[in-house]
Amino acid sequence: MIRQTRKIRIGSLSIGGDSPIMIQSMCSTKTTDIESSLDLIDRLVRSGAGLVRLAVDNLQDVEALAEIRKRTTANLSVDLQENFRLAEKVAPFVDKIRYNPGHLFHLEPKLSWEEKVRYLADAAGEHDCALRIGVNCGSVDPNLLASFADGIRTEDSDPILQSALEHSAYLDSIGFTRYCVSIKDSDPRTVIGVNRRFAQLRPEIPLHLGVTEAGMPPWGVLKSRFALETLLSEGIGDTLRVSLTVPSSRKTEEVEAGSSILKNVEEKKILDIRSCDLPKLNLISCPSCSRVQNGSFIDLAERVAQAVEFAKDYPITIAIMGCRVNGPGESDNADIGLWCGPDCVNLKEDSKFLGSWNYDVILDQVIGLVKKKMEAIRLKNGNFESEK
Repeated sequence: MIRQTRKIRIGSLSIGGDSPIMIQSMCSTKTTDIESSLDLIDRLVRSGAGLVRLAVDNLQDVEALAEIRKRTTANLSVDLQENFRLAEKVAPFVDKIRYNPGHLFHLEPKLSWEEKVRYLADAAGEHDCALRIGVNCGSVDPNLLASFADGIRTEDSDPILQSALEHSAYLDSIGFTRYCVSIKDSDPRTVIGVNRRFAQLRPEIPLHLGVTEAGMPPWGVLKSRFALETLLSEGIGDTLRVSLTVPSSRKTEEVEAGSSILKNVEEKKILDIRSCDLPKLNLISCPSCSRVQNGSFIDLAERVAQAVEFAKDYPITIAIMGCRVNGPGESDNADIGLWCGPDCVNLKEDSKFLGSWNYDVILDQVIGLVKKKMEAIRLKNGNFESEK
């Protein structure tokens, strides 16, 4: 299928229309660690990334970004999750600004979201930047979520889809069309459904594809393959990122996985989830980024995956989140949620906060909760065998 989206320029490259699919990644180094960030940007670009994203939350990050811009010709995107007012300060140094409608809601609550988006669009327009509307299942506008409180979902009635549609309509209404949209979920089936529908309703808008918090290889790669290869084979998608929980030394694996996905689509080797032996146990973990508050998060995610292998045939969702951006939302949505802070790990069961434990002792708590969930599932299914 031929893509119908409009072409928009992002630095030295373009997405949409007849442009090649662009692969993206994100720095996992602290933005203020200029040398490490430059090294990682270089490695990602040499691996095939057309755009590299950095997180900017404060003026120190802005100063570091300005220096990074002086020393690299890479196309750079910036992620403004916690301070949209920094847009006018970072715009001179980047090629695209990504904002999250859900997080935007909480900033300067006296302003409407339309006023905030207008500010972002004005800053982007003044400094020759593109925008990305980045909708994420772990952080949706609370007002929009409230309108779906009855739990009913249809093809056209999903909060992340509606968020993308309303923000796109607003940018169009103020004459800003140099933007793309991403609608991400940790469930690849949802990613397929909402992006298909958005492409039907707004076929002219370029789409950035990805499965958010896909997790660790190999399952994170398989989840991404299923969603992205399915959509790309239907002519949906103009740029992509494979979000993997890996340390900085292995960050190029995201780009390599993206390249493999594009090759599979070109060769028509599309992954069908029915041919995948994905475990029913669903491990969600966010990609390592500069907002991770403790590097032990990645090691903990790996230890949890190994320790709960015994539950692979049980439909239990465990979210292991490394920072404050999507940690609260994803950990609330999981059966068992771990939200990793700088010194301890916050543990939740069905969104109920259970307490905080040190990184070196939290695993026993997780294993106990998994066994509890397994027993509840057996009882529900009429199998009364107990773990005890």
